[in-house]
Amino acid sequence: MTSAPSDSLNLARYCLEASARDPANADRPAFTFVDAEDGDRTWTFAEVWHRIEAIARGLRAWDIARGERVLVRLPHSPDYAFAFFGATLAGLVPIPASPMLTDEEAEFLLNDSGATAIVAPPDLYPAGFEGVTITPEELATLDGSTADDLAALGGPLPATAAEDPAFLIYTSGTTSKPKGVLHAHRTVRGRALMREGWQGFEASDVTLHAGTLNWSYTLGVGLMDAWAAGAHAVLRGAAGDDDSWPALIERLGVTVFVAVPTVYRQMLKYDRPEDHDISSLRHVLCAGEPLTPALYQEWRERGGTEMYESLGMTEVSTYISSGPVTPVRTGSPGRPQPGRRVAILEEDSDSTDPLPAGEVGLLAVHRSDPGLMLRYWNRPDEEAVVFRDDWFIGGDRAAIDADGYVHFHGRADDVIKSFGYRLSPVEIEATLESHPAVQEAAVVGFAVDEQKTLVTACVVPTAPDALATADLEAHAAAHLADYKRPHQYHFIEALPRTRNGKIQRSALLEALRQRD
Repeated sequence: MTSAPSDSLNLARYCLEASARDPANADRPAFTFVDAEDGDRTWTFAEVWHRIEAIARGLRAWDIARGERVLVRLPHSPDYAFAFFGATLAGLVPIPASPMLTDEEAEFLLNDSGATAIVAPPDLYPAGFEGVTITPEELATLDGSTADDLAALGGPLPATAAEDPAFLIYTSGTTSKPKGVLHAHRTVRGRALMREGWQGFEASDVTLHAGTLNWSYTLGVGLMDAWAAGAHAVLRGAAGDDDSWPALIERLGVTVFVAVPTVYRQMLKYDRPEDHDISSLRHVLCAGEPLTPALYQEWRERGGTEMYESLGMTEVSTYISSGPVTPVRTGSPGRPQPGRRVAILEEDSDSTDPLPAGEVGLLAVHRSDPGLMLRYWNRPDEEAVVFRDDWFIGGDRAAIDADGYVHFHGRADDVIKSFGYRLSPVEIEATLESHPAVQEAAVVGFAVDEQKTLVTACVVPTAPDALATADLEAHAAAHLADYKRPHQYHFIEALPRTRNGKIQRSALLEALRQRD
């Protein structure tokens, strides 16, 4: 999508400024963070905007040049949200990162992105980083700034345009290291299509997202989209004894709950939503992994509300969905949201002609989509692969039926979706193979049942007795975040390969099924 050079737009301003400056909305609650230790903390739209503006001006005073990347490596907390939006308001490019990353993983993000600053507690500064370091405490000192203080702090805030970079998300894919996906400020215009086609957010809503803030799903749906609709956004930190999801929905009068299917499965198994008054819910949303028909039906029966699913990717966020304007069709995530240009293209061809209804091919999004990324960060070769003329192809195989509903047929690559995380087997394999006693490794997603996929490592040791499972577990713990580590290990003599040397993951999965 190309916008005019004079097309002024800023993500933070788009989401918050109008409500914060409107006397009718300024004192309405905008953000509540629920935490077992600190209790419920709530900020109005005016208070959220004041804090974000203070941080933006503070970042300018730290002399970080416009357009520079800033790694945000904070625990899940309100500080994370304020730092992210403050950076975008300052014309910087925040990089959301998990505090669970190892120093090795964080150093890769810093080096690959060329980040010149990091917002994190001192114990999360990677060794040897020579850029600007900012602690949460230093950001907090800005919160008490008066309007006059803000005017003098750091000079005027820069104007940003729709095509300017707004944030950089690192995502696992088919490469051995995460790749950066650079989004523009115009991404909020793409997200407006999501609000209409999937979320149905209204200003009167109280939304609750079950994710953490290092995840673009939480930053986007949990905050950007809720705030842009004028809604009251709620996130939860550490849970107390009385803060199960149904209990929290009942206590806060939540009207729209958002999570991955795994959270709904856990809620139905352990929390018994039917034992709580969750009648405030208008509907619930799910994304991040496929929704099984069985889970959908159980939620409808026991949760008592409609569940709207969506399908998306980091490069464009969610763009296929059911919602208030698109009735649910079991077995399909929905239809392209109004305003999207989506097609199914041939897999083994350079053709840009959409396939007829019902035929399986590659799911493609038109380059004009306002939510589509600017580009991959420092990956021009990979970027060339995913574009076919004006169509972006993310690797999903699908078909579109005669009524416009999309039916997912898996990934053209081998990315694993497990417990709500999208994981690169190549990255995990590279880590395991760095162990001196590992000759080679292959990682697959082993589906125990329709609702659970385990990350499974098949390892060829350098010698029959060269290592044990405990050795690999310790090695993975030292080099990979917890959610990336294999759930189980199997030692084998050799990896099955095609004549061209490519690992036959399907053969590995079949062998695992026979073993079980």
